Amino acid sequence: MPWCMLFADDIVLIEEIRSAVNVQLEQWRDSLQEMGLRLSRSMTEYMWGNFSGEINESEIEVCIAEDRAPMTNRFKYLGSVIDNNGDITADVTHRIKAEWLKWRAATAVLCDQNIPLKLKDKFYRVIVRSTLLSGSECCQLPKVQECRLDTA
Repeated sequence: MPWCMLFADDIVLIEEIRSAVNVQLEQWRDSLQEMGLRLSRSMTEYMWGNFSGEINESEIEVCIAEDRAPMTNRFKYLGSVIDNNGDITADVTHRIKAEWLKWRAATAVLCDQNIPLKLKDKFYRVIVRSTLLSGSECCQLPKVQECRLDTA
């Protein structure tokens, strides 16, 4: 079941078989080169999830041309932190930090006594709360992570 997700200059390739990822990666590299663009070797990495437990991690290798791409256990895509073991703790932590950054940036508006309360409420819901909850409807949260989001 191959997947290819595109957003701006970010590409995510998802395959069940390593060799299929290598084929897709080469196809992308060739297509980009034909258009005068190039695949960034320094920004290309891969994550492998061993959900079946059948293959040894040391046997997994993804290459761009002859260069081996580095393997990571976690990466960020479109504001979500994706972990190879399916844990969402890092994603929830990232969202809480992002929400607090928005809160700090918005304090001039939210704490200004000259701005009507209804406008502050709308501003908070659109700017601050949406940062915290963006994408959270896509997965079922464990109770611990749900409590962390409620607290934030």
